[in-house]
Amino acid sequence: MKFEEKVVKNEPRYNGAIIDVYQQTVKLPNGDLANRDVVLHQDAIAVLAITDDHKAIFEKQWRAPIKKTTIEIPAGKVEDGESDETTAVRELNEETRYQATKLQRIAGFYSTPGFANEYMTLYMATGLKPVTTKLPQDDDENIQLMELSLSEALAGVADGSIEDAKTVLAIFYWQTLNK
Repeated sequence: MKFEEKVVKNEPRYNGAIIDVYQQTVKLPNGDLANRDVVLHQDAIAVLAITDDHKAIFEKQWRAPIKKTTIEIPAGKVEDGESDETTAVRELNEETRYQATKLQRIAGFYSTPGFANEYMTLYMATGLKPVTTKLPQDDDENIQLMELSLSEALAGVADGSIEDAKTVLAIFYWQTLNK
C-alpha cells in the first residue's frame, strides 16, 4: 500500500520566532486532494537529569497554549549549527546550572507528527556537578526547579500533575532502569 502524499500547494500562514505555519494541499495516493495544516519547528532536546541521590530534576513553568503550569524535564531548541548533544549540555547549564559527567542518548521521537515536524532527542545526564561557568538564561523563561524521586514522579504521572509527553516518556524510561 502506498502512503506518501505529494505536496501540490504550500501556503505560508504565519512565520514566527519559534514556529512557521503552512497550509498544504496534498495529493493523496488515490489521486484525491486534501488539506494539511503543518507546523515547522526546530529540532529539540530533553534531558532526564538524575542526581547522585537518585532524584530527577524537573521544572515548573507556565505554558501559554494550555494556560497552566506544567512539570517538565529540562528541554530546549537545537540552535543552528549545534549538535543535539551540544544543545543538551547548554540547556542543562542554562536551566539547572549543572553539567553532567555522563550524557547518554536515550531515544529520538516526533513530538506531534500529526501536524508538526519537531524531532526531539531525549538524553539522560548523570554525575551532575555545578557548572563552573553559568550560561545566560533565556529572558522569557520563568522556571522553578524541583527534584523528585522515581516514586514521586510516577505518582505525578498517575495523578495527572505531570502531563508533558517528553517528561512522561522520560519517567517511564527511568522506571525501566530500576526494575
